[in-house]
Amino acid sequence: MEPGELVALLGPSGCGKTTALRILAGLDEATSGTVSVGGQDVSNVPANKRDMGMVFQAYSLFPHLTVLDNVAFGLKMRGKPKSERTSRAADMLDLVGLSAHKHKYASELSGGQQQRVALARALAIQPRVLLLDEPLSALDAKVRTQLRDEIRRVQLEVGTTTLFVTHDQEEALAVADRVGVMSQGKLEQLAAPADLYANPATPFVAEFVGLNNKVPAEVSGGQAHLLGTSVPDAGGFHRRGQGLAMVRPESVTVAADPAGTSTVSSVAFLGPISRVYATLADGSVISAQMASSRAEAFTPGASGYRRGRTDRRASREAVTPPDHPRSRASRSAVVSRRTSSRDLVPAGPRRSAACPPCCSSTPCCAGRRPVTATASRSPGWMSAGSSTSRAISSPDSQ
Repeated sequence: MEPGELVALLGPSGCGKTTALRILAGLDEATSGTVSVGGQDVSNVPANKRDMGMVFQAYSLFPHLTVLDNVAFGLKMRGKPKSERTSRAADMLDLVGLSAHKHKYASELSGGQQQRVALARALAIQPRVLLLDEPLSALDAKVRTQLRDEIRRVQLEVGTTTLFVTHDQEEALAVADRVGVMSQGKLEQLAAPADLYANPATPFVAEFVGLNNKVPAEVSGGQAHLLGTSVPDAGGFHRRGQGLAMVRPESVTVAADPAGTSTVSSVAFLGPISRVYATLADGSVISAQMASSRAEAFTPGASGYRRGRTDRRASREAVTPPDHPRSRASRSAVVSRRTSSRDLVPAGPRRSAACPPCCSSTPCCAGRRPVTATASRSPGWMSAGSSTSRAISSPDSQ
């Protein structure tokens, strides 16, 4: 870790995040390896001599002490004079916005306020390293988001090197300079949040970080063939044969189409965004994430077909199913290639020859409206603005 950096350790329960943190703090003993701070080996230094501050998930405030005395407790243990520790504790409470509560007891504070006191207490001793062990997991969603931003603000203002352990991906990606993903005691990848999301180093990271649609693909010649299109394989993963491509929901666009063979199974409203779930012809379900205003165009029961996009080149090709009146004998897949994500917007209801005239002005056929599921940006993973799409095959592909 670099000085002043905030690194988040992310992983499923039982992967070893808290154990690693406790080893750094000196609360657990490592069976192998060393712990170094500032180039100095502190593996045999007791916890109270390591100059590290720790914030626990359970706050661990002293119920018989006031907020001010709780924050000053570490300084008292270090033999600081009363005037110095009182002044320092008051400064820390001002930093976390609790100066007005300094004479209260822990039982008189809310959960978020108690966690702020715990953070102020850890920072009061001016540690070289601050360790945060899932400090927000016991709080409700709104308070958790507010305190998450508060922790980041304080950390940047104080400049303390910080290790933040969490199982919440949003927390890790939102506040950290770098994120480490752990699995079964092993650090799978350590990278900046955007790089971790766009370029996972292992199949575990690709599956664990963010949401994914697992789409069957045929892998050959460094290409993954899926959803009627082909995309370059993510280097180092592909093997010949059948595999799985991991497609981000935000990289999928659903559009109404009269020749559609997919069906909208449900629409999940999540506030400013929604997820549309469509069942493909083979029975698999794929999700698309979009603005809620766009998702209003779709209702469960609508049918459609899927389309895939290869890259951002200025080329378009539309091929209809074999049983469609406009089909061509030499083409059996349904493919649409578009030049940019700006083109990939849901189409409105379309009239077919069998639709009554009212369909042009009323949603009477909404339940039968066909749709299209489109891999609009990356059947795999990619960052915004990336010029290529990539896919990963499953490890058991041959």
